[in-house]
Amino acid sequence: MTIKVAVVGATGRMGKLAVDLIEGVQDLSLHATLDSKSELTDVLGADVIFEVTRLEVSEEVVEFAIANGLKVVVGTSGWSASRLATIAAKLDQANASGLAAAVTVVPNFSIGSMLGSKFAAMAAKFFDSIEIVEAHHAGKIDSPSGTAVRTAELIAEARAELTQPLIPGVGQTARGEVVAGVPIHSLRLAGVSAKQDVHLGGDSEVLTISHEVSSIAAYTKGILASIRYTEGSRGLTVGLAQVLGL
Repeated sequence: MTIKVAVVGATGRMGKLAVDLIEGVQDLSLHATLDSKSELTDVLGADVIFEVTRLEVSEEVVEFAIANGLKVVVGTSGWSASRLATIAAKLDQANASGLAAAVTVVPNFSIGSMLGSKFAAMAAKFFDSIEIVEAHHAGKIDSPSGTAVRTAELIAEARAELTQPLIPGVGQTARGEVVAGVPIHSLRLAGVSAKQDVHLGGDSEVLTISHEVSSIAAYTKGILASIRYTEGSRGLTVGLAQVLGL
């Protein structure tokens, strides 16, 4: 069976990549491409919506998908834990009424990035001093990145049973934005595509888990896997690791 995919944000660099990928494989077909002038009703009839826009647009797309029993892959940054909790509740309510809606939120479609975040969470149990430095291209308008936020949340989850706080003080504005107890420093520089370093400090040692993307081609496998997974899913899924069953 061919999975019909509607791409929202099709004129952006990630949207264009998704369109090319969908047209290049046999098990997916392009149902519709939407830009800022399109109507959301254009996605009706698609098996999966692939969305990469801005947060305010992303929220509209997700609300529309849930209301119409559709499945959507969200690649837009900015989805906080509280927003995701609200979406999970709405999905439960919608699906209890007989719909089959699904929302898959993927902060980063890179396999290497997903593994880097997972390794950082594993290491976080053994280090009490942790900070994240993330760098993206100069055109990325949001900070910190969704990947860095998700990494910080995974670190906090891994340390949930530990009593040692990650941040011993407050009001240290030069240490970046603190997310789930982890300072995140954001750089926006020409010449960079995407890079994240998680620094974990211990007694007389520092472990750095580093990942860098040189082009959007790194997101290929994750995008295709997320679309295929979402076609058969229900409810809320967060992160590429869950998509891949890790």
